[in-house]
Amino acid sequence: MTDSGDKKQLLHLVFGGELDDLTKVEFRDLNKLDIVGIFPDYATALTAWKAKAQQTVDNAHMRYFIVHMHRLLNPAE
Repeated sequence: MTDSGDKKQLLHLVFGGELDDLTKVEFRDLNKLDIVGIFPDYATALTAWKAKAQQTVDNAHMRYFIVHMHRLLNPAE
C-alpha cells in the first residue's frame, strides 16, 4: 500500500536504449541501457517516459519503454 493506504501500489519501470533494428526490440548495447526509474503508478511513469523520449527525439534508434512491473510480480491479478 502507499503512504495514504487508499491507493494500490502499481509499480512501473521506465527504461530505454538504442535499438539495433527499428522493426525489432533488440538493443545495440545492453551495457548502455538507460534505467530511468521505478514509479508508483502509470501516470508518473508516463511523465518520465515522455521527458526521456523528448530528450532523445533526434536519435531515431533510441526508444524508451514502460514495463508494468506489478503485472510481473502478481500475474494472477
